Amino acid sequence: MTIEHISITPGMCGGKPHIKGHRIRVQDIVIWHEQMKMSPDEIIYHYPSLTLADVYAALAYYYDNLDEIRQQIRDSEAYIQEVAAKTPSILEGKLKLIGVTTTANFKQNLSE
Repeated sequence: MTIEHISITPGMCGGKPHIKGHRIRVQDIVIWHEQMKMSPDEIIYHYPSLTLADVYAALAYYYDNLDEIRQQIRDSEAYIQEVAAKTPSILEGKLKLIGVTTTANFKQNLSE
């Protein structure tokens, strides 16, 4: 499926709506704009291959498909939490090796 500026291509971006010709998903634009409070101009400053029309098309697609995009964002966040819970922290491992298990213990080790 292709809408001007927005594509949904199986196998690309997990089959999620994205900016045509880019691997930037609609949900990425939404997160930058809604959660990180970036203006469309700031988004294209950081991603100069995008146009204002691309950004506004992504936002229009979002507002036309709120439930779908919000669910995709929730699914992505749940996946990140799942992976983080299964992935040991390298820093935690190193701190345990030197006997640091709590913040208080860390402060004590610093003062020694």
